[in-house]
Amino acid sequence: MDSRTGESKAAAKALTGPGGDRGRRKAFRALVEARQATLLPGAANALTARIIEELGFQAVYLTGAGLTNTHLGMPDLGFVTPNEIADTAARISDVCTLPLVADIDTGFGNALNAYRTVQMMERAGCAALQIEDQIFPKKCGHFTGKDVVPLEEMTGKLKACLDARSDPDLLIIARTDARAVLGFEAALDRAAAMAETGADVIFVEAPQSAEEIRRIGQLPQPQLINIVMGGLTPMLTLDELRGAGFSLVLYANAALQASVLAVNHVLLHLRDSGSLHGAEHLLASFAERQRMVRKDHYDAMQDRYTGA
Repeated sequence: MDSRTGESKAAAKALTGPGGDRGRRKAFRALVEARQATLLPGAANALTARIIEELGFQAVYLTGAGLTNTHLGMPDLGFVTPNEIADTAARISDVCTLPLVADIDTGFGNALNAYRTVQMMERAGCAALQIEDQIFPKKCGHFTGKDVVPLEEMTGKLKACLDARSDPDLLIIARTDARAVLGFEAALDRAAAMAETGADVIFVEAPQSAEEIRRIGQLPQPQLINIVMGGLTPMLTLDELRGAGFSLVLYANAALQASVLAVNHVLLHLRDSGSLHGAEHLLASFAERQRMVRKDHYDAMQDRYTGA
């Protein structure tokens, strides 16, 4: 994997210009169509997205659960709003050149709400949007007690999403949570109906066996699978998922779970010892922190505009 640390004018233009958004959407469409199980790590904020880009990943996912946990300190039970998602998406798009996939939950209401949500997210620079068929307010796909809307309601929302986009390369990812509610066969039926409606990518949430995963991968439409550490879905290898035919392999909250553990380790050391002496290896250096937020780039801008 290669990292992008340069600050060329072309890269800056790609970050801010409308052509940059379209280019990222086309690049993401190519990843989906390749069906090579592209890894899709999740970020709940712009700094995590920058780290994902620095490590050489090819796309980034704005996680609704992660945003709810990180910004609100609350569980993934439908508390986040479309404005909070759109604002975070715009912040990520400002500083990260990778294609951005955003989780828009249920569309935040009916088909008209979903239509407006897609417009907001497209303006925020997203390359793809994921909408699901849970009732509103939704729950994490690996929680119990979920329910889904009638199929006709979901396909109506999908039609609204497809009509709302001004760029046809903005992909719509249709997720069904029916596996936990109606059973696996019903989930496959819903997936087929969503594909027939025109969804670009299908996402059957929380399959519970390797055999179910393989059957999902055989569906004709490009497929996304979500791997949750501690969740319901078996953690197959990347080669196995690629062989099964998946386009995208989502690790929505791996970074968040890692950060929770790291923060606990460091702050426990600080609480118990009264200093960070002996815990230096647990922290990024001051210089690395500044590099990650491209301080040298902003220093150069400051010099340019002040004549220094």
